Formats: sequence, C-alpha cells, structure tokens
Amino acid sequence: MSAILTRIAVNRGHRLARADLADRSGLHKTLMRLLADPTGPTPRKTGGLLFRLETGTDPVLLVQTAGPPDLAALPAGYGTADTRDLTPMLSALVPGLQVYYRITAAPTAYRPSTPPDPSTGRRPRGTLIYLKDHQALAWWQRRAPAVGLQLTEPIQATPRAFPTSQRPAPHYRLTQFDGTATITDPAVLATALHDGIGKGKPYGAGLLTLAPV
Repeated sequence: MSAILTRIAVNRGHRLARADLADRSGLHKTLMRLLADPTGPTPRKTGGLLFRLETGTDPVLLVQTAGPPDLAALPAGYGTADTRDLTPMLSALVPGLQVYYRITAAPTAYRPSTPPDPSTGRRPRGTLIYLKDHQALAWWQRRAPAVGLQLTEPIQATPRAFPTSQRPAPHYRLTQFDGTATITDPAVLATALHDGIGKGKPYGAGLLTLAPV
C-alpha cells in the first residue's frame, strides 16, 4: 500500500485557483489532473485522490494520491507544490503509538423515512442526512475506533464551509476534527488513511492526516 502527499501553496492571484477556492466542484476537476492515468469507472478512487483545504490567509491544499502526481498538469502559476512519500509512515504504524490527527469529514446518518416492513420487520435504509454540532462529534467518536484510533479528550470540532456554484447535497456539510489519539489497529488504520473516511471524498472530505505526539 502506497500513498503520496502533495502540499500545494495556492496562489490567490491565479484566476483558476481563485475560482477553485470558491467552488469545490471546480477544485475537484482541477485536482483530478494530477492523476497520471485516471481510468476505469471510478478514476478518483482508483487513483487514490483525496484532498483537504487548509484555510487561512495563505490557503494550502493537501492532496493525497496513490502514485506520484503529475504536477506538470497543474496550470502554470496555480501554486507551489512539494511531495512526500507516505509509504514509510504507513508501514511504521504500531499499536500504542500516540498521534495528533486532523480530518475534515462529512458526517452523515440515515434517518428512517418509512415504518418497518410488517412481514419481515426490516426497516428501509431511509434518507441520508448531514450531521452537525454534537451529532457530528458523536459520529467521529463512533467512527474513529472503527478505523483503529482510540480518541483522547478533548476533541476540537470546527464547521467548515462548502463553497460551491452548485446546490450541495446534504452530506456535503463539513466538520474538521482535531485532537490526539492512540493507534489500536495499524492495519485497519493504514487502509483508512489510504482510502479516506466517510462521504464527500471528491469534494475535500475524508483525508486523515497524522503526526507523532
């Protein structure tokens, strides 16, 4: 299992970069250019593309791909990029290791919309809804142990904007989670780091990053 993390310091003065910062759909299309061979029915998933926008005065994009990105495919002047191979880090995960984590996720749940089937007792999956505030935090507290992390209190949960020119689906309500945790299952965690967590991955959700405490 391999992964490459690319850090792009975005040039706000670049026309397309400025437009991408205001439109997650456009940003997704631009970052798909980094995939050297975007083939198959699910090219984003096949290429391992995940990203997170670190907001601030000088915005930074963290972009993860399964293989080396094609940086030459970015428009000239879009930003300054440097890459780091995450494969050694994925291989060095061990139980008991304490880490700082950050993830911007799209917490969701299914809300039953119809009563259970009287003959089987089964309830249809229901309607997908976004979660926020304490419900979003509870989502992460449930999800983290399932991906090999034992969370430590306190957990910082910060709502993040989802700028787009299109009407967003409900599950594109984003929340950033920051804190510390202890690794419990390195193999499961490595898969989550590689594949991303939750929904909204094409639009800046699901990328989990770690740093040693």
